[in-house]
Amino acid sequence: MKLTFSPASPFARKVKIAAIELGLIDQIEFVPASVTPTKKNEEYATAVSPVRKLPALILDDSTVLVDSLTIVEYLDELAGGGKLMPASGLARWQRRSEHSMLQGMLDAMLLCRYENLLRPENLRWQAWYDDQWDRAWTGFTMFEQRPETLSRPLDVTQIALTCALGYADFRFPDCGWRDHFPKLKTFYETMMMRPSVRDTVPPAA
Repeated sequence: MKLTFSPASPFARKVKIAAIELGLIDQIEFVPASVTPTKKNEEYATAVSPVRKLPALILDDSTVLVDSLTIVEYLDELAGGGKLMPASGLARWQRRSEHSMLQGMLDAMLLCRYENLLRPENLRWQAWYDDQWDRAWTGFTMFEQRPETLSRPLDVTQIALTCALGYADFRFPDCGWRDHFPKLKTFYETMMMRPSVRDTVPPAA
């Protein structure tokens, strides 16, 4: 299997953490890819995914799986099933819903990053930026108020939440989330003790 990735991508990091936890990391070849907005990568769009997003998992028979949750679910099934994602029942749908919220939070932070990094300064829209940031911040507030989610056995929600908090550290180091969310701070410190999390921290920008 091959996984397209960028060291800075929180979505690819999620898959790497899952692969380590599931004991599958040695079966995956990591292939760096660039999918920066406004810089077309026609080869990637044609051969891997027309939406040009990371990560994508390319199976040995050339089947391409896209979207980090899809990939994590595939790896979970490959490892026997029911390890990071409940195999069935309401708990499975709860994890999928939680993950969708976290995916949206990461998307919002990524859009904030692009707004400041790529959009010409005279075209930046502060109200739009603030709205995107509020989506992420409100999401953190929600998870702060759900301590039962933070104390469950390791699952896809906790991995995604860790990646979202890590991305906040990486791209928005002055946002002060630890001061506002003490339960998330404790959760993140606990997660950072796991080699899978510690070893996948993105390099300094």
